Amino acid sequence: MINVEELKFDEKGLIPAIVVDSVTKQVLTLAYMNKESLRISMEKGLTCFFSRSRQELWLKGETSGNYQHIVSITADCDKDALKIVVEPDGPACHLGTFSCFENPVWQSPELHEFSLYSLSKLIEGRKTEKKEGSYTTYLFEKGLDKILKKVGEESTEVIIAAKDKDKKETVYEIADLTYHLLVLMIEAGISIEDIHKELASRHVIDHKVKQEKMTK
Repeated sequence: MINVEELKFDEKGLIPAIVVDSVTKQVLTLAYMNKESLRISMEKGLTCFFSRSRQELWLKGETSGNYQHIVSITADCDKDALKIVVEPDGPACHLGTFSCFENPVWQSPELHEFSLYSLSKLIEGRKTEKKEGSYTTYLFEKGLDKILKKVGEESTEVIIAAKDKDKKETVYEIADLTYHLLVLMIEAGISIEDIHKELASRHVIDHKVKQEKMTK
């Protein structure tokens, strides 16, 4: 851990803070902090910024209810910028969008962003806005029993591929299983955030168990 006094604030006493969602890893917003707002943020565990337009401190969510619970604060290599990982209670943008960064400027024709979160949202869209010819929509239309059958089939194929020690095939089958599990999650009303929180709680428990063993 570095000391706050090591951080390099600009001539106006500010330091840029890039806020990132702990689950999706999506950049939510870019704001600014001074020493006082950073102190409040660390004390409360909630993001507090300095408004350059209003020239005053503002606790994110104090008016809207969209608080940002801080997981970690990390300085860059030059110690003149911060990355703040948060668990948000709601949209980050004052326009009501999840992130302030919603306006594409350029997209590579060859490279594409991908995340399980974005895939989950795409699958969710296939349920709410059915698309003719979509395999995902077909699964939702057939219902839970069909989805569970596919999860079972894909699980078996993963086991077979892994047993054969065929790495390429195992990766392929795990990808298939992951997709069908996401379909099941959407059908059951389970979000990636739900799984993330469950795994995070187990990580803490496992860490404590390891510490206890080391002290014995």
